[in-house]
Amino acid sequence: MISFDERLREILEQAREDGSLGPGPIEQHLGHSHGFGSAAEEALGRSPRNFADLGTGGGIPGIVLAQRWPLAHAVFIEIRQRRADTLKRAVEDLGLDDRIEVLERRAEVVGTSEPYREHFDLVTARSFGPPALTAEVGAGLVDVGGILIVSDPPILDPARWPAEALAHLGFAPAEGVEVGSAHYSVMRKQEAAPERFPRASGGLAKRPLW
Repeated sequence: MISFDERLREILEQAREDGSLGPGPIEQHLGHSHGFGSAAEEALGRSPRNFADLGTGGGIPGIVLAQRWPLAHAVFIEIRQRRADTLKRAVEDLGLDDRIEVLERRAEVVGTSEPYREHFDLVTARSFGPPALTAEVGAGLVDVGGILIVSDPPILDPARWPAEALAHLGFAPAEGVEVGSAHYSVMRKQEAAPERFPRASGGLAKRPLW
């Protein structure tokens, strides 16, 4: 019988062929995903009870994190119908559908809807969008005391995550974290986000907070 890890690699290889996963060795993608996990565990002091992954696409890092945390419930948010359908099949094929929900919906809509509003210990984002958009969407999903983790360049540019703008969304200043050769920005939710955030997609795109 094929193992979970072998089937996961097959799924990721297919995702790369379909264009829903970027280039590079599968092991590199897996390692980068586990970097999210290590950064989250360090910041939270424990494994998350639940998490949301923004723009999960071919399954990275969401599926890897679900395997890493077998007691965590997760929501994978993917607006593209084809990718969402493929992702649902992958989750079922891997036997994770009892604790993973795949939402084919705009992330900013999820962030204003029950039961997802400020519900998650952790929100992850890998190539989801510009910093201002990612932070605003994350503010609607991360619970107070939880964290938003974003894959980032090696050098943390203060202009990328301005502390004053993050505070307006309820986040503490971003902290740069290095895991192996990968780099992440970690933002802790220190107070509830104003109800108007995240805004509808028009406001997000046309009037970014920074």
